[in-house]
Amino acid sequence: MFKLTSLNLNGIRSAATKGVEDWVAATAPDCICVQELKAQAPDVAGRFESLAGLKGHFHFAEKKGYSGVAVYSRHEPSDVIVGFDGGEFDGEGRYVELRFDTPSQKRSVISAYFPSGSSGEDRQAAKFRFLDVVYPHLMGLKAQRDFILCGDLNIAHKEQDLKNWKSNQKNSGFLPEERAWMTQTLTAGGLVDVYRQLHPDTTDACYTWWSNRGQAYAKNVGWRLDYHLASPGLAAYARQADIYKEQKFSDHAPLTIVYEFGL
Repeated sequence: MFKLTSLNLNGIRSAATKGVEDWVAATAPDCICVQELKAQAPDVAGRFESLAGLKGHFHFAEKKGYSGVAVYSRHEPSDVIVGFDGGEFDGEGRYVELRFDTPSQKRSVISAYFPSGSSGEDRQAAKFRFLDVVYPHLMGLKAQRDFILCGDLNIAHKEQDLKNWKSNQKNSGFLPEERAWMTQTLTAGGLVDVYRQLHPDTTDACYTWWSNRGQAYAKNVGWRLDYHLASPGLAAYARQADIYKEQKFSDHAPLTIVYEFGL
């Protein structure tokens, strides 16, 4: 069995003060993909190189206190790929891929953090540019190997994926162009939204992010922004999904999926 978690930390130092390391130790995933480290290498050194015994592999943003992703793994990868586009977005710390290759199979686990466009038109334009470059990258990768991409995609795909869908149709995260990108990725692109494969009909129970404004968390006025996107060969092994809400480590909840394969 392979237990894989994705969690946007909204700052690894902040999440650590809220007990995330104890939770990882208690739940014992094989890998946890984290996003929004909001830390650089000097901040991680001597403190966060490992998490509950899992070794970390990082992609830091150049800008201090911004973005950053990691995969903490119980298993030693055969290779680590940091960044994906060699350009604009690699400086923002948005992609790290661990490869677990054997003579008979090629498998990857990816932690990715898609841009948010909610702060204004410039960042929304950047988000669209990111979607334009990450899609062909994922398609090229899929042609070569099986993978599971975990991360905060900052897109709610369908009406069932957020509470107030009617009032958010012109807001970043639920724009027609973003939703169309997701549809294309899951149809022509051939990737699988693993949570939806296991739970096709859930609504309120599927949310993974809540605004800090008002009483969004208390009232469960949420969005499903966190995903496992998998190539079909690995998605077929998915057996159980859990969104953990008993504790809050950040404004996102951890999404854990158990797959019936080993590395």
